[in-house]
Amino acid sequence: MNNLSDIAFKVRQHIIRMSTDGGCFVGASLSATDLIVYLYTSFLNINKDNLDDPNRDYLFLSKGHDVPALYGTFAEIGLMDVERLKNHLSTEDNFYWHPNTKIPGIEFHSGSLGHLPSVAIGVALDIKMRGGKNKVVCILGDGELNEGTCWEAVLVANAYKLDNLIFVVDRNQFQANMATEDLIPLEPLHDKFTAFGASVKRIDGHSFEALHEAFSAYPFETGKLNVVIADTVRGKGLPSIQARADRWFCNFTHEEVESLLKELGGDETTELTSETLVVR
Repeated sequence: MNNLSDIAFKVRQHIIRMSTDGGCFVGASLSATDLIVYLYTSFLNINKDNLDDPNRDYLFLSKGHDVPALYGTFAEIGLMDVERLKNHLSTEDNFYWHPNTKIPGIEFHSGSLGHLPSVAIGVALDIKMRGGKNKVVCILGDGELNEGTCWEAVLVANAYKLDNLIFVVDRNQFQANMATEDLIPLEPLHDKFTAFGASVKRIDGHSFEALHEAFSAYPFETGKLNVVIADTVRGKGLPSIQARADRWFCNFTHEEVESLLKELGGDETTELTSETLVVR
């Protein structure tokens, strides 16, 4: 698992570098990093050589604002050139704040929350009807669960016994600039998914061991939608912005980015304070 930690560290570096010259949704991207790294390196059959293979697996990033974590992972596993990440928000490329299908490996445009669970259902149902063995994963934000379409999707997935489909909830406790439980409480989340007919596992979303244990049990129960609730920390890796409501979208200066990279590496002398960092 040390190799996965190294990859996740590099992905977080990429995310931080994308948080300047226009910025990105850095906090949520950092919370989802370990999930995305694990799925692409250890669970899903997706690589640069099989993107057009109908037998490959599928990942849908419904919380599309986490796309810096996805692009960073693509760079680390060879789906794209690392140097291309420098084109983030450039008019000469297709990298911006949400996924773009012009980027090889992106399955579907996302950004308006609540839609991709239904898209993932369509793909999973097609696979079932064809007798395929492909796995389909859809990553959702916890705040996204306020969208009724997500719960409709859970009902439909179970009605069609889509045990080849996994909903992964990035449970970082925040939506935009407010804590989820202060706006529309979600708990008890495990019980709600279970009541809707899903087979549910709740784990530490930053533990590769816990991720491996959970996903190794796929499918969790025959004929049931698989749900993984991954407890994560917004801004994971940067103590100065971790678990803060105001660290949703950030546009840092180049100097602040360099300080954050040092903080990520464990240089406590450079840890930035709330007074130092400015949200633009």
